[in-house]
Amino acid sequence: MADRMLIGASLKMYFSHARTVAWVSDVAEILAEHPAGDAVTAFVIPQYPSIPAALERGGALAVGAQDVATEDAGAYTGEVSAAVLAELGCRFVEIGHAERRRMFGDTDEVVAAKTHAALRNGLTPILCVGEVDRMAPDTAAEVCLAQIRSALSDASDAGVAGPLVIAYEPLWAIGAPAPAEPDHIRGVCSALRAESGAEVSVIYGGSAGPGLLTQIADSVDGLFLGRFAHEPAAVRDILDEVGSLTA
Repeated sequence: MADRMLIGASLKMYFSHARTVAWVSDVAEILAEHPAGDAVTAFVIPQYPSIPAALERGGALAVGAQDVATEDAGAYTGEVSAAVLAELGCRFVEIGHAERRRMFGDTDEVVAAKTHAALRNGLTPILCVGEVDRMAPDTAAEVCLAQIRSALSDASDAGVAGPLVIAYEPLWAIGAPAPAEPDHIRGVCSALRAESGAEVSVIYGGSAGPGLLTQIADSVDGLFLGRFAHEPAAVRDILDEVGSLTA
């Protein structure tokens, strides 16, 4: 198990601004009071307009963005630059999620450009990778490693590096009633960790929620939560798991 678990939630576009602020406030209070709060790095990724409030109300919660522009400044109407996100105080930015790829045309080239933009501005990319269809863990790991190499290509060519979070989210598990099987997660994430450097964390997403961490903690550095963390009490349940693992 990682020395310090990375536990985060993307709120996507599910919450209103008011509900986002309430969620952030509640989770910040849980983190401050829970005995395992110091054993995790917790983060939240809200919609863009809610980022300043999350930064203000989040206490120990780090804050990230759900997307980022490929460029740092210029005539790019509707885009938000990594430079501005860093200026606000964001720490993370989510890149390459399956929904961005499927709905908004984020190709491998776009993902590489966005990863480079995040790294050159001091943000930590949360790089989403995963196979489309069910396959053996070793084959899935090779698919993910190829996605990681592609995403880092622009930054590597420019000599830019920094901390990276790999979020393993098999596409067939996103939105499913349950996450991927623990043995599958452990097989893939163990392989990804073995191929990663010291500044890389590997977390699991894809219908992740309470009850999963204790089954995969030896192979991951944390969880990337979605709808199963919409109630703040779920975060408390996961902190209970962290506590049981570190006791």
